[in-house]
Amino acid sequence: MDFELPDHLRKYLAELDEFIDREIVPLEQAGDNIRFFDHRREDARTDWHRGGLPNGEWEDLLDESRRRADAAGHLRYAYPAEYGGRDGSNLDMAVIREHLARRGLGLHCDLQTEHAIVANNVGLLLMHEYGSPAQKSEWITDLATGEKFFGFGITEPAHGSDATFLETTAVRDGDDWILNGEKTFNTGMHRADADLIFARTSGNPGDGVGITAFLVPVGTPGFTIAEFLWTFNMPTDHAHVVLQDVRVPSTTVFGKEGRGLAVVQHFFNENRLRQAASSLGAAQYCIDRSIAYAKQRKTFGTPLAANQAIQFPLVELTTQCEMLRTFIHKTAWSMDRYGPFTQSAQVSMANYWSNRLCCEAADRAMQIHGALGYSRHTPFEHIYRHHRRYRITEGSEEIQIRRVAGYLFGFMQQRAPKGV
Repeated sequence: MDFELPDHLRKYLAELDEFIDREIVPLEQAGDNIRFFDHRREDARTDWHRGGLPNGEWEDLLDESRRRADAAGHLRYAYPAEYGGRDGSNLDMAVIREHLARRGLGLHCDLQTEHAIVANNVGLLLMHEYGSPAQKSEWITDLATGEKFFGFGITEPAHGSDATFLETTAVRDGDDWILNGEKTFNTGMHRADADLIFARTSGNPGDGVGITAFLVPVGTPGFTIAEFLWTFNMPTDHAHVVLQDVRVPSTTVFGKEGRGLAVVQHFFNENRLRQAASSLGAAQYCIDRSIAYAKQRKTFGTPLAANQAIQFPLVELTTQCEMLRTFIHKTAWSMDRYGPFTQSAQVSMANYWSNRLCCEAADRAMQIHGALGYSRHTPFEHIYRHHRRYRITEGSEEIQIRRVAGYLFGFMQQRAPKGV
């Protein structure tokens, strides 16, 4: 057993830090760009006059950071080499995402928008795996640069965790399909070129087969955005989409007909582990900041760090981070070695525990920093509000626990997730 990180990965983290300090930090501090990261961040990022959508200047700044990262060879690290990437492994991405999040809030990595200078471009990876030759020809290049983007339409107003019970349907009509239904919390729809809509085309509610994915262009007649839902962490780009007799050609089918759930599971399985790594990094950042503050802040003439009431919670959080880091690295390494779906139970364990840990670490950091910690002049409330979302999205923590129990007690007869 060898717990050393690969040499290429250690060198890359140093290369990445040098690039951030040289290119990204100066951009973050230019003009008044820091308003997007200091106590004004929520107000600065939100266009309150456009229903709470992201501010255009904020998104332009993110775009510029991605352009610089792409020019320097970082943005596409995880992509296949044929698309300009470095064939980044699951272990690589887990380590990189933790590293970026541990640096704290900044233009290098803003998890509220799923932005990072080393992109987690799930759309491109799904297109590479499931897209038809024609779809790849149309999308791959622009997905790689971020010029194009598609949303992800699985959640419905009446169905979230019970995704196989979705009510959106698609009926064949000659060479076309007609879609009817509703989707909600479709992220990024204010800029998306298409929405990946999952609809039942055969079978019964609850069946893992019979769900088909359709890449529906925004602007197709009958496709409307009813509203953008405001959330705990603003701005909002989470749309409620309505599909009323939306007619699309059979060329919009993404992957195999009736096997759309495999697309969902592929997306969730790898992204859940990367999400867990980000939550771990953010948790460690909260702990690091709290330890430094406790050493210099004095109460009753002695540093806060002298109090066991401060020491013990931070020791417990640090212990959990150490154990979780080893587990995430092992899970990612095993996914690379044996296949992404061989570690489904472990991915669920890492995901729910890491997201919960981050919320606990942010809450403890607020407590240790006192009134200042509760204010927006420290980043902890922002971290808490964002990472609290991850305990619900992409499979709530209850669903993750239920999946692990299914493997442990034999309720799930196959090792791969449902629909795979």
